[in-house]
Amino acid sequence: MSVTARLMEALRRSDMRTRVRCGASLLTSSFTQCRGFCQKEANSIRPLEGVKILDLTRVLAGPFATMILGDLGAEVIKVEKPGSGDDTRFWGPPFVGIESSYFLSVNRNKKSIAVNMKDPKGTKIIKELAQACDVLIENYIPGKLSEMGLGYEDIQKTAPHIIYCSITGYGQSGPLFKRAGYDAIACAMSGLMHITGPEDGDPVRPGVAMTDLATGLYAHGAIMAGLLQRSKTSKGMHIDCNLLSSQVACLTHVAANFLNGEVEAKRWGTAHGSIVPYQSFKAKDGYVVIGAGNDQQFSTVCKILNLPELISDPRFKTNKLRVQYRKHLLEILAKRFSEKTTSEWLQLFEGSGIPYGPINSIKQVFSEPQVVHNGLILEMDHPTAGKISVPGPAVRFNSFNLSDPQPPPVLGQHTAEVLKNVLGYEDDYIAELIQAKTISQNTVN
Repeated sequence: MSVTARLMEALRRSDMRTRVRCGASLLTSSFTQCRGFCQKEANSIRPLEGVKILDLTRVLAGPFATMILGDLGAEVIKVEKPGSGDDTRFWGPPFVGIESSYFLSVNRNKKSIAVNMKDPKGTKIIKELAQACDVLIENYIPGKLSEMGLGYEDIQKTAPHIIYCSITGYGQSGPLFKRAGYDAIACAMSGLMHITGPEDGDPVRPGVAMTDLATGLYAHGAIMAGLLQRSKTSKGMHIDCNLLSSQVACLTHVAANFLNGEVEAKRWGTAHGSIVPYQSFKAKDGYVVIGAGNDQQFSTVCKILNLPELISDPRFKTNKLRVQYRKHLLEILAKRFSEKTTSEWLQLFEGSGIPYGPINSIKQVFSEPQVVHNGLILEMDHPTAGKISVPGPAVRFNSFNLSDPQPPPVLGQHTAEVLKNVLGYEDDYIAELIQAKTISQNTVN
């Protein structure tokens, strides 16, 4: 594709204001002048502006992925069931007013439309939206959407450009593909639960749904790759993301230890199987986590703890030996850490170059100066809940910002708006669809 063609494609994908201004520049000035203007405009344009996402997902993995895409500027149209909507709207307490905190946490920067997809007219709406969108993401059991005429093969016929991303429990085929996918089950089957928990205790599920979140991150990245690939080939694709594969892939070195050395993994609590010391220690009033990833760091730890004799102890000279004599070393370190408060230890480790930190409660997390500095408390004005706060985006960019987030929508808040602006439906026909209960519209201001 030529440079001019690339520019024209960028103009096509941009918002109308930029299109008009850049189009005028093309007509009245040189290409170089237009390119300079577009570069200035780029400072206020997020990378996915102009990209439309048709979001048929519920609960966590899919909504987490589409929320990230929305943060990056995509227009996310969230399709929900009239009357009930996303399951997580009812997952509580706690609730903020009538809204569940769970739903609020992963659904900012989205528009909600309430459509009965089992109604043929509702199916038609979804197909028409797919033609107008760049991405369709869904998390139904394989085959369920095909029964409605909304599977990849169905959508691809009329929207060959579509990036169609499916999120399932186990994949699109295989002995388990028809099973419903839930985080806790995939967490167990993938081995994550086997390696999580106290060394001599029962398996433990992580405190947040890490398998769902990992799958959402994989889906977000895969969709970005799909959009990039389509820019090269002009063709859409089907993306298969699933909980089991995502979590097994995240086993990394634990998996490699078994695959290459047949070393079965075990639970270590807060400790590490291959590095010592690398764990939490109980202080007088809390816990401190430290990590000594090399011999020099171990020497520094010993000096901070005022245990210089450990540096020359032949049992602890190398990390391999420290792993071998783990029990003896940890007994000594544990006793020493118990003699001071958490804040005293934090002061002693400050500036040492050693990785260290406290085990914070959630209240303490959001009082951490670095958390506040990083903008991880995101405030929004919600139409029914009032002012709400949720965890903010984890990544920052120097060429654009993620400010002015839109609050999570109430169910069906944008139904009429989307049908009018995206599909060109007339008010009378929208009223007919509401009367027939094919769609519903929330009239909240």
